[in-house]
Amino acid sequence: MQHVTEFRVRYSETDQMGVVYHANYLVWCEMGRTDLIRALGKSYVDVERDGVNLAVAEARLRYKRGALYDEVIRVVTRVSEVRSRVITFDYDITRADGTPLVSATTVLVAVGRDGRSTTLPLDIRQALENAIEN
Repeated sequence: MQHVTEFRVRYSETDQMGVVYHANYLVWCEMGRTDLIRALGKSYVDVERDGVNLAVAEARLRYKRGALYDEVIRVVTRVSEVRSRVITFDYDITRADGTPLVSATTVLVAVGRDGRSTTLPLDIRQALENAIEN
């Protein structure tokens, strides 16, 4: 399963030349990730109500081209691995016409209210495992 999120680049996301600031691609990964989890039937808020936060432990981005102000952006998000405490997401960020901009991976760790790693709730873990493309 993959989830597609589309939006227009906002002016506040760009520099004076109208090019998207590099850190905004991480925000776009978060948008894709939360949209995918919501599409699986559970929101981040639901996960947090279960006493679990998802903390980014690792992020890797490969920049290919810069996005520009007012372009339509597409973030394709996939789950690539699920373990008892860890989820890995992969992202392809492109222009709406398919021009590649960034490929990225984030690794999230389930963290309890005490700040220590914990196991993912069974229902969200199963939904994420079912979303992995084989």
